[in-house]
Amino acid sequence: MKYKILIVDDDINICELLRLYLEKDGFETVVANDGEQAVEYALKYSPDLILLDIMLPKLDGWQVCRQIRKTADTPIIMLTAKGETFDKILGLELGADDYVTKPFSPLELVARVKAQLRRYEKSISNIEGQDKNLLMGDLVLKPSSYEVLIRGEKVEFTTKEFELLYFLAKRPGQVFSKTQIYEGVWGYENVSDDNSVTVYINRIREKLAKSNHQYIKTVWGAGYKFSIEEA
Repeated sequence: MKYKILIVDDDINICELLRLYLEKDGFETVVANDGEQAVEYALKYSPDLILLDIMLPKLDGWQVCRQIRKTADTPIIMLTAKGETFDKILGLELGADDYVTKPFSPLELVARVKAQLRRYEKSISNIEGQDKNLLMGDLVLKPSSYEVLIRGEKVEFTTKEFELLYFLAKRPGQVFSKTQIYEGVWGYENVSDDNSVTVYINRIREKLAKSNHQYIKTVWGAGYKFSIEEA
């Protein structure tokens, strides 16, 4: 099976470079050069993963991500030239799975594409029942449907938020560094920037605020752990 990658960038040279590297590695590619075309092609071609630039004509990358997330959970890697924390956080909050700052190494980007696809395949296998529901305190995690229940009430989680919470909850009491969490949830080491983990941890904590427990604890200088303690 050949995976299909949608490349979205208004820089034709970058699109061609990514296309060559991806196709050399056995991927099929589709290229869009503006935001409206990106949304159209996402629906038309049903890509397995989307490489999405932020600065686009017609619709910017944030608007495109928001539109796609209304109907699909396709992995999205955002490409940002600014490298600003705000851009990265906003992309993650809108449902992007990862980001890469320009200029980037095409080989590293291909490696990230492969890692995201591995993670996505694993999430599909969870739906087939390989992972079991977890009941801890007043929290229920259902990997088959990616549902989170607090005292019986459903709380909306994105796919990546659920995967991070489930990763920790399966190993209660064990401390994980940001790098270990990134490897476990994203599928590779983010050696240049660990801000994604912090963003996701904060968002998960906000969504779990209705609970009587403080499930995710910071272990200063070491990382995070899942623990059932009264909030």
